[in-house]
Amino acid sequence: MSVSNIKHCGEVVRVSDNKVWVRMTVNSACSECHARAVCGVDESKDKIVEVKTSDAATYAVGESVEVALANRSMGAKSVFLAYVVPFFVLTLMLVGAIAVGASEGVAVLTALAGVAAWYVALYLTRDKLKNRIKFIIIKQTK
Repeated sequence: MSVSNIKHCGEVVRVSDNKVWVRMTVNSACSECHARAVCGVDESKDKIVEVKTSDAATYAVGESVEVALANRSMGAKSVFLAYVVPFFVLTLMLVGAIAVGASEGVAVLTALAGVAAWYVALYLTRDKLKNRIKFIIIKQTK
């Protein structure tokens, strides 16, 4: 597996037989902006990522590690599934509902229902997606 250029530092919070859970603080793109203090949009969130690895026993709770996607195309697939497809579902449902004569309110609700259905479908197929989008864990050297 090739290591992607996008890595996030984190801390091991739990270890099991073949899984390591890593807490990462993920900053929004605004964190690099010089005007972030003025606009107030800057945000960061703690996320916990489950990483399957055969050498999970070599990691300890509290250890600093890096987490990366197993290959670059997985990031593009994730963005496509989470943002691009819902955008097109929203647009097509909205235009379609208006085209068949629905009022604007009904069209908006129909479009939002379509997006909600897409996210429910993603949720229901999360186990299959976990097998396609894989993370790797890298020990940090000091």
